[in-house]
Amino acid sequence: MVRILQTPTFKRAVKRLHHQQKLALDEAIRAIAEAPDIGEAKVGDLAGVRVHKFKMDKQSMLLAFEVSDGEGVVKLLALGSHENFYRDLKR
Repeated sequence: MVRILQTPTFKRAVKRLHHQQKLALDEAIRAIAEAPDIGEAKVGDLAGVRVHKFKMDKQSMLLAFEVSDGEGVVKLLALGSHENFYRDLKR
């Protein structure tokens, strides 16, 4: 069983979503829980971070997360569209 943790940044992004958008997000989180190696592994400043791309209301969204291999913990870091996503994630 995989434990899912949320950062405050991620929680703030989720608060702004409508019900239908939250359902799409739940599906993306389930996909990550089933296969934590999903998404693209980042390098450089964002080493250790993976980014999963999915559709939400016909818009491409990015979901950044970290996986702690030994503990089976997935930490959800950020959610957003591509615009300024990586710049904000580095903060």
